[in-house]
Amino acid sequence: MRAFFLLPFLLLGWAQTAIPFWHTAGPPGDRVLLKAIDRFHAAQKAYRLEARYLGDYREAGVKLLSALRSGGAPAMFQAELSFLPRLAQEGAALPLDPYLQDLPQDLYPEFLRAGQVKGKTFGLPLGLSVPVLYYNKDAFRARGLKAPTSWAEVEEAAARLTSRTAKGLVVSTDIWSFNAIVMSLGGSLVRDGRPAFTSKEVVEALEMLHRMVKKGHAQARNLAEAQFAVADFLRTKAFMGLGPSTALPVVLSQTSLPFAVGLAPVPRLPSGAVPLSGAVLVVLKGASPEQAKGAVAFWRSFLEPELQAEWAETTWYLPLRRSAERALGEFLKDPERKAVFAQAEWGRPWSQDPEMVLWYGFLEEALERSLKGGLDPKRALEEAQRKALAAEGR
Repeated sequence: MRAFFLLPFLLLGWAQTAIPFWHTAGPPGDRVLLKAIDRFHAAQKAYRLEARYLGDYREAGVKLLSALRSGGAPAMFQAELSFLPRLAQEGAALPLDPYLQDLPQDLYPEFLRAGQVKGKTFGLPLGLSVPVLYYNKDAFRARGLKAPTSWAEVEEAAARLTSRTAKGLVVSTDIWSFNAIVMSLGGSLVRDGRPAFTSKEVVEALEMLHRMVKKGHAQARNLAEAQFAVADFLRTKAFMGLGPSTALPVVLSQTSLPFAVGLAPVPRLPSGAVPLSGAVLVVLKGASPEQAKGAVAFWRSFLEPELQAEWAETTWYLPLRRSAERALGEFLKDPERKAVFAQAEWGRPWSQDPEMVLWYGFLEEALERSLKGGLDPKRALEEAQRKALAAEGR
């Protein structure tokens, strides 16, 4: 009888903490993420992740906002970096600094900072990527061109590659693509928490793109035409374009290409930096302290060098730890891949200002008006700056 009386208490001590986890890892990275979850479950019995795939970043964000309103949000969520400041500002994400003692010493410090908003850690880096200048190797060889190492060389290559039926470069009017150029020049879209659309580097970046489009050497695509920007490159209607390092593995998992794809780091001045993009793990309001501990415990297990190496090789996300690079020896023997991944040293977060959501649309409107509509770059940026400041009440 006494043993029967103690049974409920013994079972309580053995109970696992369930952690509902909504993620956006599709092929080819889903296999590695699910493997990491299985390894975590096998290594301990205190926590169990209940993983659910929600689609891409946009779809997941919409579903999460709906769940936050209805009360059905998970404990853990894979949030796109530009979404993190909003979650933090609205109190939907919990600060995780109390759980982050004794982290591995070889973590890239800037990668950790990507999950911070106003000095507090609200996100744990999961998959961080860098921009890549993709180019058509066959077209470059035919014209005796080498991979560009400066923006002047990009302009020259675009001119030589342009023909009656194809452009040398395809450019997008989205903030991510444009910011990659601005940061490479040593600039920033934000200064002291305020929009800096009329700063020297921002103006120079748009003037360069405007110049190439005006000469007929580049094809501009707006947000509604984003899918055509990719198609332009894949169908040899354009021979260069910026994209995240993770784009090529996704494309190659779905189709084969009729030409060899070249990879080059984004041309960068000595004062320039490389923007970090991707996603972080977020613990959402309503999660218990045990669920928060379990989420951090899973992330720590995900940092194992061999797992990081497999994640990087499969998805082309950057390894979060320097020690993982040793396990990537064969993968990084390719000099182009090595140069792309070496951009981690100059990787910097860029989308952490909560106010960005108020005004980035004005910048994208300015980019479209200049690159698609022909408006003078300075005038377009000045108008965007005025609108952004007005939206902030300044």
